Amino acid sequence: MPLGALFADTVSALRGAGVDVRPLEDLGRRLVVEAADGTVFITTRPSDVPTYVEAGAADIGVVGRDVLLERAPDVYELLDLGFGGCRMIYATRAGEDPTPAALAHLGVVRVATKYPVSAARHFAASGRQVEVVKVNGSVELAPLVGLAHGIVDLTATGRTLRENGLVEREDIFHSSARLIANRVSHKLEAGAVDDLVERLQADAA
Repeated sequence: MPLGALFADTVSALRGAGVDVRPLEDLGRRLVVEAADGTVFITTRPSDVPTYVEAGAADIGVVGRDVLLERAPDVYELLDLGFGGCRMIYATRAGEDPTPAALAHLGVVRVATKYPVSAARHFAASGRQVEVVKVNGSVELAPLVGLAHGIVDLTATGRTLRENGLVEREDIFHSSARLIANRVSHKLEAGAVDDLVERLQADAA
């Protein structure tokens, strides 16, 4: 179970599919809870969900497509759950786009991001040289203080960009919540996993 922005929608989707999610409704600070039917829920940060699923500590998990593209875990992607929609974008300060000038004069554009793999892949696909600066906090700060020419980050409404004087320059990919499964678990528990997928699809229809 991903904590944060996807948590409430994930609980709602599982409830709609007939899963007993009552232990998640009063989670408190517990990280592992068990339902009456024996279902065990593990809660963790979204970026760690694929790690637990890939290692077999969890049979299935819910995580954003952005994490899957960045981490490339060895898991099965079973279903687009249809919530948590956002976009990965390249943005710079408003006004004239500094990217062409940086490439012309420096031969490289400096980009700050929490998603270094996705950023490098995007610029490499268009043959542009990029210097990726990994940041963990408010990535919008980087172009405002001269750390980078632009940023690669997720946006849902664009509000944070606008409030910080940034504008979107390039759309990289769209992301939403995905149901993933451990490869071995999917084989051993194929019936139960496929049944859950069908119930999730039916509830979303």
